[in-house]
Amino acid sequence: MLQPKRTKHRKTQKGRIKGNAQRGAELSFGSFGLKTLEEGFITSRQIEAARIAVTRYMKREGKVWIRIFPDKPMTSKPAEVRMGKGKGALSHYVAPVKPGRIMFEAEGVPFDIAKEAMRLAAQKLPVKTKFIVRRDYV
Repeated sequence: MLQPKRTKHRKTQKGRIKGNAQRGAELSFGSFGLKTLEEGFITSRQIEAARIAVTRYMKREGKVWIRIFPDKPMTSKPAEVRMGKGKGALSHYVAPVKPGRIMFEAEGVPFDIAKEAMRLAAQKLPVKTKFIVRRDYV
């Protein structure tokens, strides 16, 4: 008697991020942007740290847009707790990002200041990123 074929796929409770970004992949507001090159979860603290780095370097000139929002709750159990006894308590919120998603945009500052500000922001984030410029920027 033939056995049904078993698959090795296990569903992870945090979900998987597959494919490239369908929306939020083009500059909408500013002339400069920070685009992600890989998928991942970005916490609200990482977003805030990157925002502070950008605004400090730009000396509060120009305008900055944050194009991602942490709306996915993540749970975790305390350290050294046995298995079972239900789902863990809410620990933080994350923004799942796919490759191609634009996370930050800037406008109203020169090219070199915007590039350095986005480089500082990229250091605060757990994914590889790329600095992009609007096509019609002169």
